[in-house]
Amino acid sequence: MPNEPAHELRLTIMRLARQLRSQKAEGDITDGQRSVLFSLEDAGAQSLSALSARERVTPPSMNRTVGALVALGLVTRETASDDARRVTIGITDDGIRFVRETRRRRDEWFSSRLSTLTPEERAILAKAAPILKGLADK
Repeated sequence: MPNEPAHELRLTIMRLARQLRSQKAEGDITDGQRSVLFSLEDAGAQSLSALSARERVTPPSMNRTVGALVALGLVTRETASDDARRVTIGITDDGIRFVRETRRRRDEWFSSRLSTLTPEERAILAKAAPILKGLADK
């Protein structure tokens, strides 16, 4: 792909992602905190180190993020009964509601944008989706 189309595609994807991220449940949390909630809802309870690795941040940074989410009542820290050094981070019912409401708003917003396209345009995007997913997963 020549440089100019690659640049244009990158900018377009970034703009679309920014608009999509703006569709979220009400609440005063950061993008990093929101990402942790999504990870916990998707993958279940995790150790701090596993969550840090998944989110690609340092354990001290994750500890601060988790602390803020605990204070908001969106996640819990549970110490293993047999080993006080082992702590599991889990999502609360309020955290699950937050994630699901954010997903609902994003799906609604994106569906409304897709509905403005022709059937041919939607078919092109359906074919492009696995290609873009492959790029994102590499």
